[in-house]
Amino acid sequence: MPLCLEQAQERDAADPLRSLRARFAMPRAENGEPFIYLCGHSLGLMPLAARAEVAAALDDWEHLAVLGHERARQPWITYHDAIAGPTAQLLGCRADEIAVMNSLSVNLQLMLASFYRPAGRRRCILIEAGAFPSDRYAAATHLQWHGLEPRETLIELAPRPGEDCVREADIEALLAHRGEDIALVLWPGVQYLTGQAFDLARIARAAHGAGALVGFDLAHSVGNMPLPLRALAADFAVWCSYKYLNAGPGATGGCFVHRRHFSSPRPRLAGWWGHELVTRFEMPQHFRAAHGAAGFQVSNQPVLAAAPLVASLRLFREAGVQRLREKSLALTAFFELLIAERVPEARLITPREPDARGAQLSLRIGADVERARRIFQRLGAHGAVCDWREPDIIRAAPAPLYNGYADVFNFVARLEEAVRSA
Repeated sequence: MPLCLEQAQERDAADPLRSLRARFAMPRAENGEPFIYLCGHSLGLMPLAARAEVAAALDDWEHLAVLGHERARQPWITYHDAIAGPTAQLLGCRADEIAVMNSLSVNLQLMLASFYRPAGRRRCILIEAGAFPSDRYAAATHLQWHGLEPRETLIELAPRPGEDCVREADIEALLAHRGEDIALVLWPGVQYLTGQAFDLARIARAAHGAGALVGFDLAHSVGNMPLPLRALAADFAVWCSYKYLNAGPGATGGCFVHRRHFSSPRPRLAGWWGHELVTRFEMPQHFRAAHGAAGFQVSNQPVLAAAPLVASLRLFREAGVQRLREKSLALTAFFELLIAERVPEARLITPREPDARGAQLSLRIGADVERARRIFQRLGAHGAVCDWREPDIIRAAPAPLYNGYADVFNFVARLEEAVRSA
């Protein structure tokens, strides 16, 4: 029997996390109707409590000015500590192994400066073909910085012919074959275009077995997938917080550095805020790194930009990562069933195995790119917010913190209508 809206609503009524939806601002169309918002993979919705967190920081600035560094409700000097602990819980690592700072791309540049150290034959960087542009730009930049030609030293692994996703076995095979050439593996936790989630522990084992270091871009993983990050044995990782972490456009990102590198003489691009706290304000001439990942900071915390993250992390603690993952698996399974039932010409390029994907499903509709583009435009015109990626991919993600089964049902109903009318 075909799935119906009433069934979706019944599932929403039984959802133990349903009350969280009311704690987010739901964007609306000009007629006042709420959007069907399945775009948390691009920009998460605003937690209502974010306004109060930002207002509190503004009040402290207004009333205390520079004294806020020590007297604010959450003193600015140690503001990072209020974020690092909850973020570490979400990532499955120690608080001293992360630094909440900068943007993703800046953090990636900083990590590459420390962890990409070509020597002799071992000078290549391995990434996935079709990597997010910033990752490819950063990798190519550092190769050029060391006087190397990216066409020769940037190895880009593509899916097999006729396939959409890279197999972990092919990563292992490439590392076994060319491991002596590879200094660093830079890989995503979830591939931004296809939504494929990788077995990061398996990739890290293969990289280390080949003698290479490994770093992960977790932009589409944090807040989306359970991450026992420390158990993955990554050397470093970077992420942003404006997607599933709902911290606002351009929000503060973060990085992870495994504790085995804490006492390493590895070089870094140092800044004042990475100096140890006890002597930082003595303005010493020589840099002495703060303990752990905090020593990779270069600038003080942008408090107004970080305040919304405090509000969002509170909701993640309340929901629990495992319960969110269970709901996410159920939502994507429901999504997939509806697509197969109501829009059979849509081809899912995201893996069908639940463990190999997060909240995002990526679709191709037919072989006519212009028609697919019209379908996407009709979705937007009828209040369904997802996104388009060239050349012909529609990405949609029901985020379990604020999306429900009725959202998914209504989205697919709009998609079915758009396909029929296009």
